[in-house]
Amino acid sequence: MEKYMDNLGLLRIHVIRGINLAAKDVTNSNHYIMLRMGKQKLKTRVVRKNVNPRWNEELTLPIVDPSIPIKLQVFDKATFILDDKMGDAEFEVGPFLEAVRMQLHNIPSGTLITNVKPSRQNCLAEESDIVWENGRVKQHMLLRLRNVERGMVELQLEWT
Repeated sequence: MEKYMDNLGLLRIHVIRGINLAAKDVTNSNHYIMLRMGKQKLKTRVVRKNVNPRWNEELTLPIVDPSIPIKLQVFDKATFILDDKMGDAEFEVGPFLEAVRMQLHNIPSGTLITNVKPSRQNCLAEESDIVWENGRVKQHMLLRLRNVERGMVELQLEWT
């Protein structure tokens, strides 16, 4: 397998919100998200007392090896013990990077480049469009959390 020595570029991940997340304690859910790709880790701020948190936070991840999936974990922040895992998901950046490589500078904003369908191999809750928008490739996705009774996370990817 080829080793990537340099960054291919930067992926901006807009962590929009959590939807109907599980709560460890009914009265006190303090959720945050950890994103991992290989040895890289990024984390959102904690949104307190909310099972439908709105992070509206942008995290930037250097892409070194596009074959490595991005893993997302939701945690419930605890005070005196380890934080509780409240579900996970993962997604591939391959289809997104294929769209980035297309050099789409002369097409109208809002043009659909491709569509990624939910399958057993991904955590998508619905179809995910990759579009050319305002001079950038973007992908909106709704991920269904695994290893938990309920919850989804809404993200938007953008290449910078």
